[in-house]
Amino acid sequence: MKITGVRAIPLSDPIPEERQHRTDLGTKVKSDSVLVLVETDQGLTGVGASLGSPAVVCAIIEHDLAPTLIGEDPMFSERLYEKMYNGSRWKPALETGHSQPGDGRRGVTMEAIAGLDIAIWDVKSQILGVPIYQALGAVRDSVRAYGSGGWAPGDEAEQEMAGYAAKGFSAVKMRVVGRDGFSIDNTIRRVKAARRGIGDSVELMLDAHGSLDVSTAIRLARQLEEFDISWFEEPVSPDDHPGLAEVRRSTVIPIATGEREFTRFDFEDLFFHRAVDIAQPDIARAGGFTEIRRIAAMASARGIRLAPHAWGSGVLFAASIHVAMSAANCHILEVSQGYMPMMNELFQEPYDIRDGAVHAPRTPGLGFTLRPDVFDRFQYIEGPEYVF
Repeated sequence: MKITGVRAIPLSDPIPEERQHRTDLGTKVKSDSVLVLVETDQGLTGVGASLGSPAVVCAIIEHDLAPTLIGEDPMFSERLYEKMYNGSRWKPALETGHSQPGDGRRGVTMEAIAGLDIAIWDVKSQILGVPIYQALGAVRDSVRAYGSGGWAPGDEAEQEMAGYAAKGFSAVKMRVVGRDGFSIDNTIRRVKAARRGIGDSVELMLDAHGSLDVSTAIRLARQLEEFDISWFEEPVSPDDHPGLAEVRRSTVIPIATGEREFTRFDFEDLFFHRAVDIAQPDIARAGGFTEIRRIAAMASARGIRLAPHAWGSGVLFAASIHVAMSAANCHILEVSQGYMPMMNELFQEPYDIRDGAVHAPRTPGLGFTLRPDVFDRFQYIEGPEYVF
């Protein structure tokens, strides 16, 4: 089988004004994604997705990456990843046994590579006649889930988080910065409210989106310890691995991070600094299935658990399900509770989420079928996703 075509199609999911709210990232007015299609000479098409800037991702895929894939056999997924990652030096890289990447080894180029890698694994698994997680090496067919959201201000956090628990989630996550802004006192008030709402038996995690400085993160973490927090996510900038390690040393709360890291090399630096307890690679940034399973293995060797970051489009959530089913050190999977039609209404088939767990799809490949009106319903809209 040979790859005969590669397409990148930008999509947008506008958020109605009444559903918009301001966070530390700004006011989100839409969600963007790029749908990636890898076509073959035997009629099979693989589906992937990317989170990067749509115009840039599409240009990178169409002009830089697609030519490296045309005519290749999708069963050679590792070879194709190395071709994309190493660029013009892919042959000497494979001959000498060490990476020789060009300039596009991080950022939007890696997001484009990730989207293509997901689509290649979709085709490969269809050829094998099994779901992707079985092609990767299945370890389970269901995984515990956590409800991820938590933007409500003040005491309203009690009702919001209680609502997640009422859906059957045995773990929930809230944002450090709510709709009412950030202060340590305000965060503690919201966490107290959340704990009242969910009780003592439901796990509670917090996510700061990398918005705090080291000293503030340490002060906050120490005050959070009495609330039995299961992890403190991205307390400081993802660029500050030594600072993150300093926060980790200062608290008994486990530290989680990784959604904005690219490739196993970024995670190796996190592990070197002993900065993380729970690794959270995002399949759309880390490098697709090929690279994320390397990251999972590296984490496992250090006793670090995996909790994949699962956000964006339905394709990326579906791909994250397969990661969770195939990584032995994955103990939980994120399930967004935000307004995200492009995640929840992209496919004809519903996700199998029940009793606080996500269950694996059973059909070959990604396991889901795009709705026929996808390109009309999620027609791309130019402009930023967040406004200030």
